[in-house]
Amino acid sequence: MKRTRTEDELQQLARDAQQKYADATAEEVLAWAGDTFGQGLAVACSMAADTVVTDLASKVVPGVDVLFLDTGYHFAETMGTRDGLADALDINLIDVKPRLTVAEQDAEHGPKLHDRDPGLCCQMRKVEPLNAALEGYEAWVTGLRREDNALRAQTPLVEWDTKHSMVKINPIAAWTFDDVLTYATEHDVIVNPLLADGYPSIGCEPCTRRVAPGEDPRAGRWAGLGKTECGIHL
Repeated sequence: MKRTRTEDELQQLARDAQQKYADATAEEVLAWAGDTFGQGLAVACSMAADTVVTDLASKVVPGVDVLFLDTGYHFAETMGTRDGLADALDINLIDVKPRLTVAEQDAEHGPKLHDRDPGLCCQMRKVEPLNAALEGYEAWVTGLRREDNALRAQTPLVEWDTKHSMVKINPIAAWTFDDVLTYATEHDVIVNPLLADGYPSIGCEPCTRRVAPGEDPRAGRWAGLGKTECGIHL
């Protein structure tokens, strides 16, 4: 896939849309994205609560490319959600895989790198594969929400993604966790069953634990390791 717009043109689109759609609904933002980018739009889905974003996007761009980072460390429930979503929606699900399998990574860097150097593990199994997968697209859609943590509290619905030099669309940034579940229930959208089992934020199985009542929704990610983000959104 090749971009049809220059970087300057994409930046201008992002600036204009950020202002115009600052208080828009998720449907309005995605309708603009679909009209503007068409097949140049991709959705990144972790198969957690962000399956609702995939549902919304598939309605404005049928057959939209959905990028799933298949790290090799996912919960069985996450893989089941992936399969169910692919069957239920009009999407083109693309498994984005790291350069090394888990066994190859263990041989090269030693077992359980995620315990010893989670930053490097995320870089190789998430950040680098997604960077490569996004090349050629003009815009991507995420499931970022402001209530996730303090770092995401000011997330706009549309922004310029300097890291990837493309437009970044966060249609449910203003939604609460309850909003997500309500939409999923009303529209019969598959969500990861772990969400109802104490996992409001779901990543790789070795680096994700249940969250206690009152804890930050992302407290279960890399608990005790001084890490709060995988690096994709930083």
